Amino acid sequence: MLAMGERKQMLSGRIYTVLREAILRGDFAPGDALKPQELAGTHGVSLAVVREALVRLVGDGLADRLTNRGFAVPTQSDRRWQDLAEARRLIEPAALRLAIVRGDLEWESRVRAAHHRLARTPALDPDGSHLSADWSRAHHDFHRALLDGCGNTVLLETFDRLWLGAELTRRWSADRNPSRDYVGEHRALEEAALARDADLAASLLEAHLSLTAADLVRP
Repeated sequence: MLAMGERKQMLSGRIYTVLREAILRGDFAPGDALKPQELAGTHGVSLAVVREALVRLVGDGLADRLTNRGFAVPTQSDRRWQDLAEARRLIEPAALRLAIVRGDLEWESRVRAAHHRLARTPALDPDGSHLSADWSRAHHDFHRALLDGCGNTVLLETFDRLWLGAELTRRWSADRNPSRDYVGEHRALEEAALARDADLAASLLEAHLSLTAADLVRP
């Protein structure tokens, strides 16, 4: 039998996962309140379990903690998204340049395999309304593979944190600009990286990241 603390942690993890997917699917609109009491009743768990899950979501950038007003889904106009995009445009192209210089045959193989999986994974859920979870994982794995050859653990850990923080912006960008050619952008990135053209690859990656941020301020 699980101890009380272990049970609470397990329940909190389950509610965290449920709420995370609901926010990313768009079940809650930007700016919507995330009411602990209401969520606890809906999911049949304690208030403490819900609060613990919401604090984790705040850490992931998927919820805001508002002074004296509880929790809410972030808004698309929040300045932090542009700051996050700026940080990614500075860090990720630099890491990609290092990967192109340092990456070996194993790195090339990982990039090819990750791109192949991404290209073959349907981008949308069966109902065509949102990015699929499988595509999102493949998308992350491709971008991570591109940088993996840099050999710098600090840069890779920074990428991981920034990627998680930008999860909402990718979903919102796809909803606001459904005609964007993600397939072409990723293919061009793969080709430039494996051709060892650091200048072109870095330029393409910077443009790729800029488009996501620009979609959030599109009228």
